[in-house]
Amino acid sequence: MRLFKPNTVNWKYILGEILLIFIGISLAIWFNNWNEDSKINTNKKIALDKIEDEIENNLEELRAAREVNNKVPKAIASYKELILKGNGHAVSEISQMQDFQKEYSGFFQIKDSVRINDSVYRYLGDSKVNIELTELSEIAWETSRNMGIANEFGYECLYELENMYNIQRLVQNEINKAAEALQNQDIDRLIRILGFVSQLDEQLEMDYNSMLGHITDCL
Repeated sequence: MRLFKPNTVNWKYILGEILLIFIGISLAIWFNNWNEDSKINTNKKIALDKIEDEIENNLEELRAAREVNNKVPKAIASYKELILKGNGHAVSEISQMQDFQKEYSGFFQIKDSVRINDSVYRYLGDSKVNIELTELSEIAWETSRNMGIANEFGYECLYELENMYNIQRLVQNEINKAAEALQNQDIDRLIRILGFVSQLDEQLEMDYNSMLGHITDCL
């Protein structure tokens, strides 16, 4: 009678197979994590590039508007001086009026003039106040927030961006108030608002430049 002996178990082979499976799973997990990190970093880079472009455009818009709007209170003050001299009419020497027209182009449109003496004239015309309405965008920033990409920027970067865009909204809101005051011909309120806007502008410009100086740190 023949007895059958069970085959000897090859533990080396089994352990080798287990080790290969473990390595395969580990590599798959590592590759998946690496792929996710790569996607996140790519999305962060794209988002920050868009935000950087947005800040640069907003900075240019801010400076252009400030150049126009800061002249408005000065033009009004100078015009009031001319009117006080003429008891309700703009009165000045020819050279003074020429300087005024050059400095504040378009503010006072002369329709006629009456000579008072050799060099002084009474000018008849209409004054016109124009302000520059800024359009400061935050589309790139809001898109990054809504997609959750902004959460990957890090606390310091996120805090600075939030603060910068909050000040930007304040500037935009005050400019809208200035437009409303001008529409209602409330000149005193307009001057007060533009003075406040000028202060906010300076802070916002500093924040823009600061952010542009180290925006790559958000990566």
